[in-house]
Amino acid sequence: MNSELNPATSPAAAAPAVTSAAEPAAPPPPRPAGLARALRRRSMQPGLVVAWLIAVVGLTVSLLLWQKVEGMQQQLARQSADAGSKSVEARTLARQAEETVRDTAAKVAVLESKVGDMLAYRAQLEDLVQVVARARDENLAVELEAALRVAQDQTQLTGSVEPLLAALRTAERRLGRSNDPRLAPVARAVARDLERVKAASIPDTAGLLARIDQLLRQADELPVANAVGRAEPAQRGAAVPKAPETWWERWWLAVRNEASGLLRVSRVERPEASMLSPDQAFFVRENLKLRLQGARLALLARQYEAARADLAAAASALGTWFDPASRRTQGAATLLQQIQGLTKSAELPHVQETLAALAGAVAASGQAAGSR
Repeated sequence: MNSELNPATSPAAAAPAVTSAAEPAAPPPPRPAGLARALRRRSMQPGLVVAWLIAVVGLTVSLLLWQKVEGMQQQLARQSADAGSKSVEARTLARQAEETVRDTAAKVAVLESKVGDMLAYRAQLEDLVQVVARARDENLAVELEAALRVAQDQTQLTGSVEPLLAALRTAERRLGRSNDPRLAPVARAVARDLERVKAASIPDTAGLLARIDQLLRQADELPVANAVGRAEPAQRGAAVPKAPETWWERWWLAVRNEASGLLRVSRVERPEASMLSPDQAFFVRENLKLRLQGARLALLARQYEAARADLAAAASALGTWFDPASRRTQGAATLLQQIQGLTKSAELPHVQETLAALAGAVAASGQAAGSR
């Protein structure tokens, strides 16, 4: 339809156009009204299409822009809501932070006051420690002296050197930790006494007491020097006499024994022993028992000097008033010599050197305290 209305597509119209290009332009002839309208519509059709295209493009762009703007608005709204919630949360956190800061400030103030109190307490404690240290150095000698005296009494009561050794080792450790130069002589004395106590030997008290008890049981059977009518023990290896068979032989043997006991010839080396009466012999035996009992009690009390004195007196009485030729007397004398040998070197260890050094240290401390 467009090809029919458009004159430029026909051959008749094409020929004048070519000729017009070769010849000079002539004024166009008058055109009919319908042709003019068709030409106008034809000329308006591309513009309309362009306009429609522009409108469609603009509408599309507008829709896209609107969608983008709407999306931006939604995003902004969401961001605004998030910012509002975050601002509310931030204000809440800020209030909490302010409260925390106020609480922290209050706690810091309390801690500062406590720190001040602790500093004051520390200063007081340091002063007290210094006072105690001075008092400890001053009282150390007194404490060690008291501990050593108690240990020495325990050693004397128990007969064991362990309490004294423990006290000396404790004193040595405490003196080693002390910095007081006045206690240096005490430390040297403690070391010497410690070696002396370690080397000390204490006899077996139970064995000594058993031997003394054996002597006490034998004391009543010991013959005195002037005893008469006492049959002598038979010699080892001697023949045993035959027992009489008839009555007159038995009678004659009894008369002969009685007659032989009426007279005795012996050598008297101690005249005072030969003058003992039976009552005096009883008291001699009791005196011997008392000496042995005294030695026993002295050993129990760890008084070895008194024990040695009683044992010496008992040995003297045994050799003076009792028959030295009797086997019982000889056995008792041997047992008594063994007891004396065991107690000869018995002596409880002592710490007199340490006690003297401690007494000097105590006196020096007292003089120093008086000068201050």
